Amino acid sequence: MTTKYDAIVVGSGSGMFVVYEAVFRGLRVALVDKGPLGGTCPNLGCIPSKMLMFPADRVVEIREAARLGIDASIKHIDFGLIMDRMRKSVEEAERQLADSVLQLHGMDLYEGPGRFIGDKDLEVNGTRLKSDRVFIATGSRPSIPDVPGLSDVDFLTTESLLGLTSRPRSLAILGGGYIGVEYAHFFSAMGTAVTLIETADRLVPGEEPEIAALLLRALRTRMQVLTDIEVERIDKGLRDCRLLVRERESGARFSISVDTVMLATGRRSNADLLGVERAAVRTDDRGFIPVDGYLETNVPGIYAIGDANGSYMFRHIANIEAVVAARNAFTDRREAMDYSAAPHAVFSYPQIAAVGLTAGQARAEHNILVGTSRYMDTAEGEAMMETDGFAKAVVDRDTRRILGFHVIGPHAPSLVQEVINAMAYGGHLEEIERGIHIHPALPELVQAAFRSLQPA
Repeated sequence: MTTKYDAIVVGSGSGMFVVYEAVFRGLRVALVDKGPLGGTCPNLGCIPSKMLMFPADRVVEIREAARLGIDASIKHIDFGLIMDRMRKSVEEAERQLADSVLQLHGMDLYEGPGRFIGDKDLEVNGTRLKSDRVFIATGSRPSIPDVPGLSDVDFLTTESLLGLTSRPRSLAILGGGYIGVEYAHFFSAMGTAVTLIETADRLVPGEEPEIAALLLRALRTRMQVLTDIEVERIDKGLRDCRLLVRERESGARFSISVDTVMLATGRRSNADLLGVERAAVRTDDRGFIPVDGYLETNVPGIYAIGDANGSYMFRHIANIEAVVAARNAFTDRREAMDYSAAPHAVFSYPQIAAVGLTAGQARAEHNILVGTSRYMDTAEGEAMMETDGFAKAVVDRDTRRILGFHVIGPHAPSLVQEVINAMAYGGHLEEIERGIHIHPALPELVQAAFRSLQPA
């Protein structure tokens, strides 16, 4: 027997926004989720990780307080308490979500892994479901690289590390992207001897080159950072792991010994776990599901949102995709997803935040102006003695439209929000210039960057 629904949503992360839209419109919807409710972000990703980054930030601030004339020291870091606090918060949030989900009228929850058994037909624990509208919000999971010897090592991922009760003495993190640099910051602040290894020639390759360079310099004051390095194999010893690595440019080989290895080598799609091929849904060579501008797959009526489509793998963007996809499916009006003001942040130390295009990306299609300003150029930045942080603005020279904005330094995710808002509502310089900026306060950094625009 098959149960028919107005919509089927697979995944309770960003997929919940589709559920809410469906229920609000009086539709009958099935939510399929293998757990935990809420998806990766609140349970295994952005929320628990940020609860760990916050105490790490305080540790580094105390250690750097001497530059402000403050003689401070850290007597003890209770790693177990920090981890336990994070886990308790995650568990409580999951309980609250479960309570609220069960109170939704018009929604049936199917707990367990769902799999396609045909065109818009799914099966969950032996129960068959069908709908003309299916939303795939199955997210992603850590990607495990093919490194000889890795399978013999009890390595950490962003998921398994959340269960730690004691900190590693020494740790090699493979991958210098967003996840790698955040956890390098955390474990280093906790007292772990960290070695961060990146295959590319710089960290956070998607950021502006000068931002990546500053992050590299900052992290190297606290840990060992190796770039342009390939890990050739890992040998497990009695008490430690030995990584055999090669410098990609010179070919030189050497070894690194640590007691723990962590993988931060990217994410892979969960589409294979759903069996999307049985519904004739195409995937790319990385397993992600391509979608059109309306977030619809090659199969009409089947949508893919969030990490499932691999476009912008951030929860705040996935939530917007979910709302857009739902409106496209449930109404007669078609709305294209607009990523032009899609922001992101990296909670390393220093923090990084950006919206829009880098200067290199913008230069490919625009005549551009670029402006930069240092924290030290503002009164508040000088008071903080923030000598390295800066902001960078990218603007179309002809239209004066904002194309991108990038910040590295304290409170970067908060500072960039002003520009995100401006870009979302037209994105012209006047929308920044008309606002009166408090003096002295850090948002003057934004204003200063736009006032320093030069041809580039």
